[in-house]
Amino acid sequence: MTSRTHVLLDLDGTLSDSEPGIMKSLQWACELEGFPIPTEAEVRSVIGPPFELGLPSIGIPDDALSRVINRYRERYEEIGLFENTVYDGVFEMLDGIAAAGMSMSIATAKPERTALRVLDHFGMSEHFEVMVGASLTPERRAKAQIITHALGRLGIPVGIPDMAELVIMVGDRDHDVLGAMHNGIPCIGVRWGYGSDQELLRAGAVALADSPLDVVAMVQDTYRSQNWS
Repeated sequence: MTSRTHVLLDLDGTLSDSEPGIMKSLQWACELEGFPIPTEAEVRSVIGPPFELGLPSIGIPDDALSRVINRYRERYEEIGLFENTVYDGVFEMLDGIAAAGMSMSIATAKPERTALRVLDHFGMSEHFEVMVGASLTPERRAKAQIITHALGRLGIPVGIPDMAELVIMVGDRDHDVLGAMHNGIPCIGVRWGYGSDQELLRAGAVALADSPLDVVAMVQDTYRSQNWS
């Protein structure tokens, strides 16, 4: 076992299934802005990273991104964020990690103000030492920036020699893995979210969890050092 003290957790696709609300809101936005309604698979492919990175891959041109995103937020902020459910076993996972003596924090690419509303809605906020999401302005959009900001709020300097022993990330998409590696920490991929095994392993996930309860033991393990920074 490691001397691990901190676990960073993604939100969408890791703690909660937010796909229904995201899908309905994005489809609504695309229809109102005159674009083809994206399929379920297309919406699923862009859940996780900031929309300005994902929407071009499903046909939204750069000059329309802000219009579509702003329209999406109109519905999502009022309705969509509540079309959301916590995955089975997540509360037990949080209790198990806490019982093992580790601090938990949120590092999500969801806008921070929205993430806080979701966490409060589900009664999860009390489990986390800090809760960090994306800013609505450019300075904190990429997952690496979000993780760096979370570590700063925790008082953990990026680049300390034992970083990978102290902190681990848990997420469901390649940007979770790559953002963690950029900050010198390993990442466990979860199989119940929106990314595939291939996506997570190709990005460098150190292990894959089949269920939330598996995560409790996995975050305490030592993983072979690789290029985490």
